[in-house]
Amino acid sequence: QIPKDPTQRWLRELAAMSQQLQKVHPNVLAKILKQRTLYQNEEIVVIDKPYGLPVHGGPGIKNCIADVLPILAKMLENMKAEPLHLCHRLDKETTGVMVLARSKEAAEKIRLLFKTRQVEKIYWAIVLGDPDPVEGVVEIPIVEKEVQSHQSHYKMTLAPNYRLCAEDGKVVKARGNRHAERAVTRYRRLAAASACSLLELQPITGVKHQIRVHLAYGLGCPILGDHKYSHWSKLAPQKLPELTLRRLKLEQSKARHLPLHLHAHRLGLPLGQPLDFVCKLPLFFQKTLRKLELDIPKD
Repeated sequence: QIPKDPTQRWLRELAAMSQQLQKVHPNVLAKILKQRTLYQNEEIVVIDKPYGLPVHGGPGIKNCIADVLPILAKMLENMKAEPLHLCHRLDKETTGVMVLARSKEAAEKIRLLFKTRQVEKIYWAIVLGDPDPVEGVVEIPIVEKEVQSHQSHYKMTLAPNYRLCAEDGKVVKARGNRHAERAVTRYRRLAAASACSLLELQPITGVKHQIRVHLAYGLGCPILGDHKYSHWSKLAPQKLPELTLRRLKLEQSKARHLPLHLHAHRLGLPLGQPLDFVCKLPLFFQKTLRKLELDIPKD
């Protein structure tokens, strides 16, 4: 039963997105990833990671990329192919460029490039609000903390090295948290409309959930559809501005269906000769941009 009303249809699509790939057979999933292969050579395979697909398994996860790597390798080469290897990770809800290696040696080489920050990563995200200033660098360490609420849960959060002194308002150095990791994210605004902005992001470091935390807690501009980092003390759907809801033709009660709008757009890999991969935005992301009247910049 496909709803006739385009808004209802759009909602149905959004609600189904996270579940879709959990319902398919692992062979079907490997076939989908094969169709989404952007590039391959004797060392690497580059795929366009779909929405809602975790990289690793865990409780309640039927399908993940790690589990289908042996099947995908055979589909791409032949029956004797070695399983592919993971080189880095993307969150379950993040789409876009992902690099897999054909051998353990290649995987180690690429992991080292990520670790030593030689890989250029460019993401695009739709965020709520407008960052001030419109471009800059967020450099605030990040740490994982337990949130004490009616439902205790863990979140990454900021652990700043500096704070404002209550007496005179001066910036003073705070005692650093020894568990916190250094985190640096460059950002610039590409477009703004409908109480939202389209941002280009370049994470210089690679801390878990770094972009999401820096945008939500550092700039006060959470990513559209980031229900985890739109509040600190509770797990609840994101509260959207009136204008955004109107443009998306959504009611606030349905905001929980909005997917995370974070896309790994480009990746530069210095493997012998520099390789540059660009992944176009997924359809749901393009549709949201159109609805919000955010102009997509021409690459």
